[in-house]
Amino acid sequence: MAFLSFPNVRIAGISAGVPQNIADNLHPTEDDAVSTEYSPEDFVKTTGVKERRVSYTLTTSDLCYAAAEKLIADLNWNKEDVGAIFFVSQSPDYILPATACILQDRLGLSKECFAEDISLGCSGWVYGLSSAASILGRGTIKKALVMCGEAKARFRGPRRRRNPLFGCCGTVTAVEFCEGHSEIMFHFGTDGSGFDAIITPEGGARNPVTTSSFDTEIIEGKETYRLQSRMKGMDVFSFGITAAPKSVKSLAAHYNFDYLQADWFVFHQANTKMNNMIAKKLKLPMEKVPSSMYKFGNTNGASIPMTIVAELKNKAENKPAKFLCCGFGVGLSWGTTYFETENLVISDLVEVSDEEVDKVHVV
Repeated sequence: MAFLSFPNVRIAGISAGVPQNIADNLHPTEDDAVSTEYSPEDFVKTTGVKERRVSYTLTTSDLCYAAAEKLIADLNWNKEDVGAIFFVSQSPDYILPATACILQDRLGLSKECFAEDISLGCSGWVYGLSSAASILGRGTIKKALVMCGEAKARFRGPRRRRNPLFGCCGTVTAVEFCEGHSEIMFHFGTDGSGFDAIITPEGGARNPVTTSSFDTEIIEGKETYRLQSRMKGMDVFSFGITAAPKSVKSLAAHYNFDYLQADWFVFHQANTKMNNMIAKKLKLPMEKVPSSMYKFGNTNGASIPMTIVAELKNKAENKPAKFLCCGFGVGLSWGTTYFETENLVISDLVEVSDEEVDKVHVV
């Protein structure tokens, strides 16, 4: 069973970077993929997403870089002490090399730095956090950065259309060795039989890019290329409202704690209806279930740390707090974590302009 716990590790800080440009779902433009099946007002009411941050220029690594510089400064960390970075995303800068390698150089970290990419979506932050905790626990490496997000699409078709559910975001979670600190606990699960519930059909080795990859199909009322992601909405909804509550309860039962004693329950920001049902199944007080969907949309794997930055800065920073977080989605994959913080630093949101795009690591 996929239960893991790591003592002597603490989360020191969290930051997030977003593009400056705001897209308003109540006033869609020709760049937005508007469905023929519902009005903008109905979309906002159903999903809870009114605004989101967008850019055709900035990549995930651009946003993570800006967030990392801010957080490192706020923590007063020496960059030479950062011994590991994990880049968790399904929108890397290149097919190869790993984007973590590029960020090591761009941030000016030591060449002795451990750098790794993790290709996961909605559950990715929890997986990335566990990877960082696993290598910090013995104290050989003292500090690590988990950089998680999604941004610029991998391709530009003849008609570029943005999905009104998703926003661009790059987050950074600073993790460090701290002898005697309480355990960070994890539960993970995978169901690969649902691989096509959320999928980009072409562009990988299984189905390489061809001219037909740019032919459009109508998926849930929207024109869609086979190089764009699509999902089976009802399948994903059923999965989310089942897997997330079950994982939370499994984690609490395995480690013998009362999950209702947590101060904050932060879930992947899938959509409002799904998250409300998860909270109801777990009998959670809604004032303890923050949401960032209204202003930032579904930010994929980054949505948990994004929500902490957007909604909890003045509530959980620099004070004792107990967090229970659950990410679930593409894979199908899910992960839940419970951790406690004492002097958590939550940086101010970093707004990144298109001019701040990486101009060095370009070919």
